[in-house]
Amino acid sequence: MRRIHDLDEAALALGLFAGQKVADAMALVPDLHLADAEPEADDRALAALVDWCVRFSPAVAPAPPDGLFLDISGVDHLWGDEPGLMQDFGHRLKTNGLGVRLAIADTPGAAWALARFGPDEVIASPGEQARALAPLPPESLRLDPADTAQIRRLGIHRLDQIMDLPRAPLTRRFGIGVLTRLDQALGRSREALTYRRPPSPWFARLALAEPVSTLSDLERITTDVTARLCARLETSGQGARRFELTFHRVDGRPESLSLGLAAAARDPVRIARLFHPRLETIDPGFGIEVVTLRGEAVETITGRQIGLEAGRTHAPEDGLVPLLDRLTNRLGPERVWRSTPVDSHVPERSVRPGPVLSRTATRSWDPLQPRPLRLFRSPEPVEGVIALTPDDPPRQFRWRGQVHRVRHAEGPERIGEEWWRGPIETVSVSHVRDYYRLEDEAGARFWIFRAGLYDPAVAARWWMHGLFS
Repeated sequence: MRRIHDLDEAALALGLFAGQKVADAMALVPDLHLADAEPEADDRALAALVDWCVRFSPAVAPAPPDGLFLDISGVDHLWGDEPGLMQDFGHRLKTNGLGVRLAIADTPGAAWALARFGPDEVIASPGEQARALAPLPPESLRLDPADTAQIRRLGIHRLDQIMDLPRAPLTRRFGIGVLTRLDQALGRSREALTYRRPPSPWFARLALAEPVSTLSDLERITTDVTARLCARLETSGQGARRFELTFHRVDGRPESLSLGLAAAARDPVRIARLFHPRLETIDPGFGIEVVTLRGEAVETITGRQIGLEAGRTHAPEDGLVPLLDRLTNRLGPERVWRSTPVDSHVPERSVRPGPVLSRTATRSWDPLQPRPLRLFRSPEPVEGVIALTPDDPPRQFRWRGQVHRVRHAEGPERIGEEWWRGPIETVSVSHVRDYYRLEDEAGARFWIFRAGLYDPAVAARWWMHGLFS
């Protein structure tokens, strides 16, 4: 059975309603225009609109299916005042063919109610939520439809009537939900919003007098907005490890770049230079009119003397950190990392990638059992191994077609499998490895092993697993 999912104001004026059978609606309005509902497409469109709204506020939360919340605390002055922000916001949406209703209030609940049931583009005075909400209907509290219907059956048609009722009887009849929504709208209790992106107070916005599109202009405005945010960070003694730069095009499409740093920083010149090589990937379309920069993972940093502390900690002024930042943002964070030890005697499991400049104390590898600097992803076969006795280290071997004569050798170091990780039935002596550290006549050092215990009836299998230096 086909039913009406949603309808516009003209259809509402004709007496149609959501949930009505299409056949009944067509009987009342034969020339009714119908379109299939697409909830998933609506969700994607709302998410895109939320991303677009970042140009107005760093904290935007969707309110499905047809609304959103903007936290404009501390940003309205960029448009002169709240009416200026609302006028610009509404004009841009309506220019793009979106029918919108706007309201500004101290609480999300009050703004939601006023936008849907109050006059359009209303701004509630601070602390005057009760007076602004008083004439609105019970539906404005975002209640369950059954509760709304029951409230209306009691002859209550305005919110001020609900406000005047004793709280205890109201709770006994309708439960805690009605009072919770009322308190949230009036600001007596807080309401948690789920932002599409975590809100950050470290946010800078730069509005351009005319749209720009050339690479040189993008570099200039990137430098300007970076300097603006870094000035705030420096004033507060803070630095950020991640930055997100967003270019807002004239057609509403945002183009974003993310930047990660090895250590918290606030040097605008260095941060802007890290963004510059990647600006070529930005498609300006018909022009960029607004650029925003957001800092994340903000922490306290202080100026330090390089001569006294460079040997113990990594200062942002050192040459190492800028080099690591350039490599990480050019090659990708998954390709620049530092090996950190793991509690496992199996070589493949004893190391994992870690932060490049981790300051947390971690245990080190056993100096009596050194491991090669370069460990192969998969061991490579070694041929032509010559040893005096089965358990002696090799005196000569051939690897990658080249013969190596051994000058020094250490070992064996026997390593067995971690039998507790799998079924006991799969444990076998063939998984035992005898490792040797070898140095050939040219000074190259190798880490090879013999697989399995010695068996005179089976030819020994030798493998190259790593190179020391």
